[in-house]
Amino acid sequence: MGSSPVSAQQGFEDVKAEHWAKNSIDTAVEKGDFKGYADGTFKPNATLTRAEFAATLARISKTEATDTAEKAFADLSGHWSEAEVNRAVALGFIDPKDYPNGFKPNTPVTRFEIAKWMTSGLAIVDEDYKQALEDTKTTVIPVREYFTPGIPESKAPYVAVAMGTKLLGGYPDGTFGLNSNATRAEASTILLRYESISGKKADDFLGLKELRQVGTDRTNMETISPFTTGNTSLNDVVGKSYTLRNKAGSLKLRNYIVVDSKDFKNIESIYAPLFIDKTDYDSRLDEKETFRAFVQITIYPKSNQFGIDHYMSGVSEGVVHGSRIQNDNIVKKYDYLTLPNMNTEQFFRDHQDKDGGVTIWVKKFLKGDVYQQLTTDADSYAIVKRKN
Repeated sequence: MGSSPVSAQQGFEDVKAEHWAKNSIDTAVEKGDFKGYADGTFKPNATLTRAEFAATLARISKTEATDTAEKAFADLSGHWSEAEVNRAVALGFIDPKDYPNGFKPNTPVTRFEIAKWMTSGLAIVDEDYKQALEDTKTTVIPVREYFTPGIPESKAPYVAVAMGTKLLGGYPDGTFGLNSNATRAEASTILLRYESISGKKADDFLGLKELRQVGTDRTNMETISPFTTGNTSLNDVVGKSYTLRNKAGSLKLRNYIVVDSKDFKNIESIYAPLFIDKTDYDSRLDEKETFRAFVQITIYPKSNQFGIDHYMSGVSEGVVHGSRIQNDNIVKKYDYLTLPNMNTEQFFRDHQDKDGGVTIWVKKFLKGDVYQQLTTDADSYAIVKRKN
């Protein structure tokens, strides 16, 4: 990609030693995946086209195509990338049905396209990655777009698997950047990750295992913690009404996510950045034993003056009882709701959806011989306890 090759050893004028992607750029150039420009630059911030990324992806793949796609796109006839894009199609990276109006090879490639192409390629050669795409269709994805404006089910699994394998990560502002154009620097890093990941199994990635369990079981607790639902399942209670004991309203459980916060120098879970950082350390707790659970619920106020006290006094079931997430910076960064600390009646009036519900996240601590339960109005129930 680029014009006359310039070797990484010569050094690129626009890729200094402190550049975040320097090692990846140098490696990608040495491997022949990328080229520098004749003027001695690499142009790390230049956007990459669909044709450029597809061609490189096809070249680095070690998989043998089981089929051919000689005429995948009419608008590629005579284009320099035609043979390599056709190979990318044959390898399962690109689905022609996604481009009914032509491939438009000179269009800048987006991060979502990269996510879909790469994870589709993994799924072609390994059934477990294919299953991972199924398992994560409705999972919670730890990026801002999941909450606002939402990621449709048609796109969610590709983003989830890309993040779970660390092919792609979120940006510092909490976004994934589905429609953002990938730069040459980003692409050099992503392609190297793909080469290392393509030889691994889906179960090798803790983050992907978490995302899959949340997608199928509405919790990641068995994956990340010593807690379990035992012989019950949260699927039996998720989305079912639980009437508050004070009759001021009702609620429904949505998700129950656990973060391993035993070591604040190494907080574990792909979901950790969504809820917690080092500033949440609490010296009053024995953090060596403590996990944190973040529980998503939808509250349906019935009382006209419904406020936080109605929730706190009305919940006797441990699974759905929690407190406010106090890290305002993280809450604002990802744009979700937690319990308010003031004007609580106004909060519940202002944030009701079309069905009258207010969806929030609450926090709770897990340690020792925890035993929590939830019994819905329909008498379905689930428990949370320490594994035997």
